[in-house]
Amino acid sequence: SQIVGGHEAEPHSRPYMAYLKVGVYSCGGFLVAPDWVMTAAHCLLGNITVVLGAHNIHEPERTQQVRGVLKYYPHPEYDPESTTNDIMLLKARLPCSGRGGRRAVLNDYVKVIPLPKTNSDLPTGTKCSIAGWGLIDEDHDTNKLFETKVSIYSRRKCILFYPHLDTGMICAGSFHELKDSSQGDSGGPLVCNKVAHGIVSFGYNAPPGVYARIANYLRWIKTIMKK
Repeated sequence: SQIVGGHEAEPHSRPYMAYLKVGVYSCGGFLVAPDWVMTAAHCLLGNITVVLGAHNIHEPERTQQVRGVLKYYPHPEYDPESTTNDIMLLKARLPCSGRGGRRAVLNDYVKVIPLPKTNSDLPTGTKCSIAGWGLIDEDHDTNKLFETKVSIYSRRKCILFYPHLDTGMICAGSFHELKDSSQGDSGGPLVCNKVAHGIVSFGYNAPPGVYARIANYLRWIKTIMKK
């Protein structure tokens, strides 16, 4: 799990970030409504515990809100072989104490991030960022949130690397510098102009990385979040 070429994020500067504990694994995720977390479908490897409001996930920070998951909604057409439709919504459970209702308590440390409003493609070269918890390099892991900048890669060029690329995927990365997300940041958001446009999905060890393209799934998202 690593953000290659990244640096430590300003604590709580990305209050929509969620840390997902999945058994011995971890994933990223992000809060899209007070009781809904979005992540990658391939993160469903067991029961998930959601930690909101975290910077250092190994410290019991007072800002953290821990939630179980009431219901899992992986995309019905998610295919683990080709990693198509790699998107999932998690309905968050009531806080253990019974206070604050089912929803996350929104404050300076826990906020939602907006989703795209239309199905239009982001222009090639759009500047975006990714963030996650994990290895900084081969030997050093970090408990703190790291972030890095990437830019949107042209679909035409990305198909050369990933022939099965479809409209539910978007590519980002930088070939000049080694900056890309890898395994442990799966499920985290690709943020462009303060909107979550993608979900970290897959990528070989070198950029560009492939992200689930949220704009492609707006109708499905709306349907699920009415539940």
